[in-house]
Amino acid sequence: MGMAISSRLDTARTFATVLLPTLAKGVIVRRPGVMALSEKLQSDGTAIDTMRHLRDRYGPEPVRLRVTGRSIAILVDPTDVSRLLAESPEPFALATKEKKAALKHFQPHGVLISEGMIREKRRELNERVLRPENVPVDAIVRDEADLLTRHVMSTGELTWDAFAQAWWRVVRRIVLGDRARDDDQLTDDLKELRENANWAFLHPRQRDLRERFQRRLDEYLDRAEEGSLAAQPGDLSGQVPHWLFAFDAAGIVTMRALAIGARGTNGILESARLWPTTPVILRESTKPTRWHGTWLPKNTEFVVFTPFFHRDPDRLPYADEYAPEIWDGPRDPAIVPFSGGPGVCPGRDLVLATGSAMLDALSDHLAFPKLSAPLPRTLNHFGLRMHATPTGTRVS
Repeated sequence: MGMAISSRLDTARTFATVLLPTLAKGVIVRRPGVMALSEKLQSDGTAIDTMRHLRDRYGPEPVRLRVTGRSIAILVDPTDVSRLLAESPEPFALATKEKKAALKHFQPHGVLISEGMIREKRRELNERVLRPENVPVDAIVRDEADLLTRHVMSTGELTWDAFAQAWWRVVRRIVLGDRARDDDQLTDDLKELRENANWAFLHPRQRDLRERFQRRLDEYLDRAEEGSLAAQPGDLSGQVPHWLFAFDAAGIVTMRALAIGARGTNGILESARLWPTTPVILRESTKPTRWHGTWLPKNTEFVVFTPFFHRDPDRLPYADEYAPEIWDGPRDPAIVPFSGGPGVCPGRDLVLATGSAMLDALSDHLAFPKLSAPLPRTLNHFGLRMHATPTGTRVS
């Protein structure tokens, strides 16, 4: 059987409607202007249509793009997604060339771009430290949610800027302790480094900025404030930048969950299904691998475009609806908001605990209008301004 290699036209269409718009929105930190345009154009809907075309024309094999000097294969079959994630990091490495180039800007020692025994040790550290029981998540979230609720009651609406300010206070307290609560400079420096990382190879590294950020971070870690992740034993310094990076995505998921009237853990999971904050999962093969009777060469870059698998109307009757019940039982193997297999997000439970606590704390006191089905394929969180009415329960 021959390899499914897309035509030049389909390769161009895939780059134009799937890969380049995803890069333009910002893979490491979202770009507000591009997100606003993407929502206006509903660009994820166009991307999903392209993916359906690739599957119908070339599937179920991975579809190889016609690219000179690089083997790139896009997955179109859910069981292939399951296999790719289950067989990571060997033979499908998480540390792809593109990922290394991007993440080295702000977290050169992060587990995501580590390999071999070093990766195993760092992975074990992440799994041990990133547990909700290590931090008083509910108490921290309630504190900040109460302040945010008062602000929203006085203005009559919840905006992304107000939510993000409260969210980052929560995150800094959980990760580094109460002393870091108001240290906007720390997370602003990280944001600038992440903006550079959006450009991966194309942006020079800002060593002075990175050193300033790392020095400030290490001061909090040296204090090891009780009741924060910083108090956990282990060499946390190289891992914390990634935790802060991941909590940014968690805030986006939580704000969108409020916009659909979601509650609890399933509400957070559904928000992450409907609008995945990791739109592209990448793996790179360390040896030739066989797919549906076809061999793909070593160093093939495998691409999983998650919005397609999460919102495919041909496979999922609930594709464009809020369907929290799907999380209570077995579900489609390609619905992977926190990735899957050995590379699954080690902070998944902590993120779910923090997001659902914020969701429930705000929803206890405030009611927001809900987006109705069919839900938009692209939702610009920066532009969310939600009219809020008190529910009658007083803020303690």
